[in-house]
Amino acid sequence: MEAIVLYPAPNMGHLISMVELAQLILLHHHHPSNSLLSVHILITSPPIDLGSPSPYIASVSATTPSIIFHHLPDPSPPLQPASFPSMEALVFEHINLTTPQVQTTLLSISLSSSIRAFVIDGFCTAALEVGTSLQIPTYYFFTSGASCLALFLYIPTLHKNTTKSFKDLNTHLHVPGLPPIPSSHMPEPTLDRTKEQHSWFLNFATRLPKSAGIIVNTFNSLEPNALKAISDGLCVQDGHTPPIFCVGPVIKSSDQSAGGQAECLKWLDSQPRGSVVYLCFGSLGTFSKEQLKEIAVGLEKSGQRFLWVVRSPPMKEQSQQLLSQSEEDPDLDSLLPESFLDRTREKGLVVKKWAPQVLVLSHDAVGSFVTHCGWNSVLEAICAGVPMVAWPLYAEQRFNKILLVEQLKLALPMNESEGGLVSAAEVERRVREIMESEEGNSVREQVLAKRQEAMAATSEQGSSRAALAKFMESAKR
Repeated sequence: MEAIVLYPAPNMGHLISMVELAQLILLHHHHPSNSLLSVHILITSPPIDLGSPSPYIASVSATTPSIIFHHLPDPSPPLQPASFPSMEALVFEHINLTTPQVQTTLLSISLSSSIRAFVIDGFCTAALEVGTSLQIPTYYFFTSGASCLALFLYIPTLHKNTTKSFKDLNTHLHVPGLPPIPSSHMPEPTLDRTKEQHSWFLNFATRLPKSAGIIVNTFNSLEPNALKAISDGLCVQDGHTPPIFCVGPVIKSSDQSAGGQAECLKWLDSQPRGSVVYLCFGSLGTFSKEQLKEIAVGLEKSGQRFLWVVRSPPMKEQSQQLLSQSEEDPDLDSLLPESFLDRTREKGLVVKKWAPQVLVLSHDAVGSFVTHCGWNSVLEAICAGVPMVAWPLYAEQRFNKILLVEQLKLALPMNESEGGLVSAAEVERRVREIMESEEGNSVREQVLAKRQEAMAATSEQGSSRAALAKFMESAKR
């Protein structure tokens, strides 16, 4: 028996990407009859609610028994979230303390299976040395795109060339293969070099080239400039660039629990083709009550049909950086303008907390997507051929916005006012623009072209399938 072990970060977006990668490996692994393959996934749960993975894991276990989940014990004593400045710092420290359990689990798996490869998430960098010390080829799965990978590979060079934090530079940064990046738009945890999370991410960026290779959730023709810069060795200036395997788009193949949200799919069935603006901001995306009202006013004034996923605002003591998910449904009557739901009943539907996004985006009625620019959502939109309006909130999303708007031309920008609020007028303008203007049509044509390229890349003879085969070949021991 042979095995591949995957170690995702604990939030749902990263877990789902890893599970989809596992299913891809199993589907396309061509093995001799005497060489069966299983995929083991290590699960860790920090003391902060990032969305419960249990229903998803149960569903995968029931349908794909070759994927085996291992729940790592929590460190003792458990960490206290209130003592950490950000969600990233908490997750990194939790994973660091869990590292001895990773070694124990790898040794346990190796008693019954030959481990061909150990694939870790960037948050799980502490496990890199565990894999290499056990002489297991250890790879990264980079869940964002090749452009973001080029940026991270180059971060040690940027760090060395200045003593200031990115947040204080007030300039554009120049990274091989990328458009100029405002220093304030760097991934959020890297902005302040005095903070602990900056050190964690710098360590990750430094360790990336030391892996056996990097699997990237993209396809060759989506980000050719970044990929060329990486392959030419321009992004790693003090070392070797490891092999890069572009196997994407790796996206959620279906929405396992869509049944409970059939209302929104039925509603879409009754809408004209390409007429609906879909607004959703990921599993951690929340807005203040003031911002929710601005969105509502803008949508109503735009006159466009809309499907909008609304979450409860964060509690006052929480920040976007350290966000615990509220289990309570949002109180729409108190959060939205008076009588808004009644006035927009014919043209809009507001859904609480969650919608089956893959099914929504692929529905004929959906004509555009206002997104937080999380990479999973971006790839889902491309695969569905849906043009985007980019409204980043946290992590590397501001960088993704630059890429989507300026280089790839797959989105229009949603611009903030001074103080970070997006006005109702801006919402109205951008929603109309993506649905009705020539510029919106241009974005739509570009997305549809990329959709065709994504389908070609993931066909049996496509570049992403070839990259997956190369990874599997390199992982032979």
